[in-house]
Amino acid sequence: MSASIHILSHPLVSARLSKLRQTSTTSKEFREGIRDISILLGYEASRDLESVSFEGQSPVSSFIGTAVKPRIGLTPILRAGLGMTDSLLTLFPEAPVYHLGIYREKISLNPVEYYSKLPAEPPIDLCYLLDPLIATGGTAIAALHMIRDWGIPLSKIKLLCVLASQDGLAHVQAEFPGVEIWVAGVDPQLTEDGLIFPGLGDTGDRLFNTVKES
Repeated sequence: MSASIHILSHPLVSARLSKLRQTSTTSKEFREGIRDISILLGYEASRDLESVSFEGQSPVSSFIGTAVKPRIGLTPILRAGLGMTDSLLTLFPEAPVYHLGIYREKISLNPVEYYSKLPAEPPIDLCYLLDPLIATGGTAIAALHMIRDWGIPLSKIKLLCVLASQDGLAHVQAEFPGVEIWVAGVDPQLTEDGLIFPGLGDTGDRLFNTVKES
Protein backbone atom coordinates (compact mmCIF):
# COMPACT_ATOMS: atom_id res chain seq x y z
CA MET A 1 0.00 0.00 0.00
CA SER A 2 1.27 3.46 -0.89
CA ALA A 3 2.65 5.68 1.88
CA SER A 4 0.08 8.31 0.92
CA ILE A 5 -2.81 5.97 1.80
CA HIS A 6 -3.64 6.03 5.50
CA ILE A 7 -5.87 3.28 6.91
CA LEU A 8 -7.25 3.88 10.38
CA SER A 9 -6.41 1.03 12.73
CA HIS A 10 -8.50 1.38 15.87
CA PRO A 11 -10.96 -0.93 17.65
CA LEU A 12 -13.64 1.78 17.78
CA VAL A 13 -13.40 2.30 14.03
CA SER A 14 -13.53 -1.44 13.36
CA ALA A 15 -16.58 -1.87 15.59
CA ARG A 16 -18.47 0.98 13.92
CA LEU A 17 -17.56 -0.25 10.45
CA SER A 18 -18.85 -3.73 11.34
CA LYS A 19 -22.11 -2.16 12.52
CA LEU A 20 -22.43 -0.27 9.23
CA ARG A 21 -22.08 -3.49 7.24
CA GLN A 22 -25.06 -5.21 8.83
CA THR A 23 -28.38 -5.16 6.95
CA SER A 24 -30.17 -4.89 10.32
CA THR A 25 -28.60 -1.48 10.99
CA THR A 26 -31.25 1.26 10.76
CA SER A 27 -30.79 4.48 8.80
CA LYS A 28 -30.44 6.38 12.08
CA GLU A 29 -27.72 4.01 13.26
CA PHE A 30 -26.07 4.12 9.83
CA ARG A 31 -25.95 7.94 9.87
CA GLU A 32 -24.49 7.88 13.36
CA GLY A 33 -21.81 5.39 12.35
CA ILE A 34 -20.81 7.40 9.27
CA ARG A 35 -20.72 10.52 11.46
CA ASP A 36 -18.50 8.92 14.12
CA ILE A 37 -16.03 7.46 11.62
CA SER A 38 -15.92 10.73 9.67
CA ILE A 39 -14.94 12.67 12.80
CA LEU A 40 -12.09 10.25 13.44
CA LEU A 41 -10.99 10.46 9.80
CA GLY A 42 -11.01 14.25 9.91
CA TYR A 43 -9.13 14.30 13.20
CA GLU A 44 -6.39 11.99 11.97
CA ALA A 45 -6.12 13.67 8.57
CA SER A 46 -5.55 17.03 10.30
CA ARG A 47 -2.54 16.10 12.43
CA ASP A 48 -0.10 17.88 10.14
CA LEU A 49 -2.02 21.15 9.76
CA GLU A 50 0.18 24.21 10.04
CA SER A 51 -0.54 26.50 12.99
CA VAL A 52 0.02 30.20 13.66
CA SER A 53 0.52 31.85 17.05
CA PHE A 54 -1.43 34.75 18.49
CA GLU A 55 -1.51 36.72 21.73
CA GLY A 56 -4.66 36.19 23.77
CA GLN A 57 -6.11 37.10 27.13
CA SER A 58 -7.67 34.59 29.51
CA PRO A 59 -9.63 35.63 32.63
CA VAL A 60 -6.38 35.12 34.57
CA SER A 61 -3.55 36.34 32.32
CA SER A 62 -2.30 36.82 28.82
CA PHE A 63 -1.21 33.76 26.86
CA ILE A 64 0.18 32.63 23.52
CA GLY A 65 -2.37 30.58 21.63
CA THR A 66 -2.44 28.81 18.29
CA ALA A 67 -4.86 28.74 15.38
CA VAL A 68 -5.03 26.63 12.22
CA LYS A 69 -3.31 28.52 9.42
CA PRO A 70 -4.68 27.12 6.12
CA ARG A 71 -8.13 28.08 4.93
CA ILE A 72 -9.95 24.76 4.71
CA GLY A 73 -12.84 23.93 2.40
CA LEU A 74 -15.06 20.84 2.38
CA THR A 75 -16.20 19.22 -0.87
CA PRO A 76 -18.72 16.39 -0.43
CA ILE A 77 -19.72 14.32 -3.45
CA LEU A 78 -23.51 14.17 -3.64
CA ARG A 79 -25.35 12.57 -2.23
CA ALA A 80 -23.57 10.17 0.10
CA GLY A 81 -20.84 12.70 0.91
CA LEU A 82 -23.45 14.71 2.78
CA GLY A 83 -23.32 12.05 5.51
CA MET A 84 -19.73 13.09 6.28
CA THR A 85 -20.14 16.85 6.02
CA ASP A 86 -21.53 17.72 9.46
CA SER A 87 -18.73 15.73 11.10
CA LEU A 88 -16.08 17.77 9.32
CA LEU A 89 -17.97 20.98 10.11
CA THR A 90 -17.71 20.00 13.77
CA LEU A 91 -13.92 20.14 13.37
CA PHE A 92 -13.89 23.13 10.98
CA PRO A 93 -17.06 25.14 11.72
CA GLU A 94 -16.03 28.07 9.51
CA ALA A 95 -15.18 25.95 6.47
CA PRO A 96 -17.13 26.66 3.27
CA VAL A 97 -18.86 23.65 1.71
CA TYR A 98 -18.67 23.13 -2.07
CA HIS A 99 -20.95 20.39 -3.39
CA LEU A 100 -20.11 18.21 -6.39
CA GLY A 101 -22.77 16.09 -8.10
CA ILE A 102 -21.33 12.97 -9.72
CA TYR A 103 -23.09 9.65 -10.28
CA ARG A 104 -21.93 6.33 -11.71
CA GLU A 105 -23.71 5.22 -14.87
CA LYS A 106 -25.10 1.75 -14.20
CA ILE A 107 -24.02 0.01 -17.41
CA SER A 108 -20.60 1.48 -18.15
CA LEU A 109 -19.82 2.34 -14.48
CA ASN A 110 -18.35 5.61 -15.78
CA PRO A 111 -18.77 8.77 -13.67
CA VAL A 112 -21.19 11.44 -14.90
CA GLU A 113 -20.98 15.01 -13.57
CA TYR A 114 -24.33 16.78 -13.11
CA TYR A 115 -23.63 19.54 -10.57
CA SER A 116 -20.78 21.75 -9.36
CA LYS A 117 -20.85 24.49 -6.75
CA LEU A 118 -17.22 25.54 -7.09
CA PRO A 119 -16.75 29.33 -7.32
CA ALA A 120 -14.66 30.84 -10.11
CA GLU A 121 -11.55 31.14 -7.94
CA PRO A 122 -10.73 28.95 -4.92
CA PRO A 123 -10.73 31.03 -1.69
CA ILE A 124 -9.19 28.14 0.25
CA ASP A 125 -5.74 26.65 0.75
CA LEU A 126 -6.66 23.05 1.52
CA CYS A 127 -9.59 20.91 0.33
CA TYR A 128 -11.10 17.89 2.09
CA LEU A 129 -12.88 15.75 -0.52
CA LEU A 130 -15.60 13.66 1.14
CA ASP A 131 -16.90 10.41 -0.35
CA PRO A 132 -17.91 7.50 1.92
CA LEU A 133 -17.08 4.80 -0.66
CA ILE A 134 -14.30 4.31 -3.20
CA ALA A 135 -15.49 1.32 -5.24
CA THR A 136 -14.03 1.42 -8.77
CA GLY A 137 -12.44 4.81 -8.02
CA GLY A 138 -14.06 6.49 -11.02
CA THR A 139 -16.15 8.99 -9.06
CA ALA A 140 -13.25 10.02 -6.82
CA ILE A 141 -11.01 10.46 -9.86
CA ALA A 142 -13.59 12.64 -11.60
CA ALA A 143 -13.90 14.80 -8.47
CA LEU A 144 -10.12 15.09 -8.13
CA HIS A 145 -9.89 16.29 -11.72
CA MET A 146 -12.54 18.92 -11.03
CA ILE A 147 -10.82 20.20 -7.89
CA ARG A 148 -7.38 20.24 -9.48
CA ASP A 149 -8.69 22.04 -12.56
CA TRP A 150 -10.36 24.52 -10.19
CA GLY A 151 -6.90 25.53 -9.01
CA ILE A 152 -6.14 23.44 -5.91
CA PRO A 153 -2.82 21.59 -6.25
CA LEU A 154 -2.92 17.86 -5.63
CA SER A 155 -0.72 18.24 -2.56
CA LYS A 156 -3.45 20.38 -0.98
CA ILE A 157 -6.27 17.85 -1.42
CA LYS A 158 -7.12 15.19 1.16
CA LEU A 159 -9.56 12.45 0.11
CA LEU A 160 -11.53 11.05 3.06
CA CYS A 161 -13.63 7.90 2.74
CA VAL A 162 -15.17 5.35 5.07
CA LEU A 163 -14.57 2.23 2.97
CA ALA A 164 -12.61 1.49 -0.20
CA SER A 165 -11.80 -1.47 -2.41
CA GLN A 166 -8.21 -2.39 -3.16
CA ASP A 167 -8.84 -1.94 -6.88
CA GLY A 168 -10.45 1.46 -6.32
CA LEU A 169 -7.50 2.73 -4.31
CA ALA A 170 -5.09 1.42 -6.94
CA HIS A 171 -7.10 3.17 -9.68
CA VAL A 172 -7.04 6.51 -7.85
CA GLN A 173 -3.32 6.16 -7.15
CA ALA A 174 -2.57 5.32 -10.78
CA GLU A 175 -4.40 8.45 -11.95
CA PHE A 176 -3.17 10.71 -9.15
CA PRO A 177 0.08 9.32 -7.73
CA GLY A 178 0.73 10.54 -4.22
CA VAL A 179 -2.73 11.91 -3.50
CA GLU A 180 -3.35 11.75 0.25
CA ILE A 181 -6.16 9.32 1.09
CA TRP A 182 -7.61 8.60 4.52
CA VAL A 183 -9.83 5.54 4.80
CA ALA A 184 -11.37 3.61 7.68
CA GLY A 185 -11.34 0.21 5.99
CA VAL A 186 -10.38 -1.59 2.78
CA ASP A 187 -12.18 -4.57 1.22
CA PRO A 188 -10.37 -6.88 -1.21
CA GLN A 189 -12.94 -7.33 -3.96
CA LEU A 190 -15.56 -5.78 -6.24
CA THR A 191 -18.65 -7.51 -7.61
CA GLU A 192 -19.34 -7.67 -11.35
CA ASP A 193 -21.59 -4.64 -10.87
CA GLY A 194 -18.72 -2.65 -9.38
CA LEU A 195 -19.90 -2.85 -5.77
CA ILE A 196 -17.48 -3.24 -2.87
CA PHE A 197 -17.58 -6.79 -1.49
CA PRO A 198 -18.67 -7.37 1.25
CA GLY A 199 -19.06 -3.58 1.45
CA LEU A 200 -21.85 -1.50 2.93
CA GLY A 201 -24.43 -1.53 0.14
CA ASP A 202 -25.69 1.73 -1.37
CA THR A 203 -24.48 4.31 1.15
CA GLY A 204 -26.77 7.08 -0.07
CA ASP A 205 -29.85 4.86 0.20
CA ARG A 206 -28.88 3.67 3.66
CA LEU A 207 -28.11 7.19 4.88
CA PHE A 208 -31.40 8.64 3.70
CA ASN A 209 -33.65 5.60 4.19
CA THR A 210 -34.46 5.15 0.50
CA VAL A 211 -33.50 1.47 0.27
CA LYS A 212 -35.91 -0.35 -2.06
CA GLU A 213 -37.59 -3.46 -0.76
CA SER A 214 -36.35 -6.55 -2.58
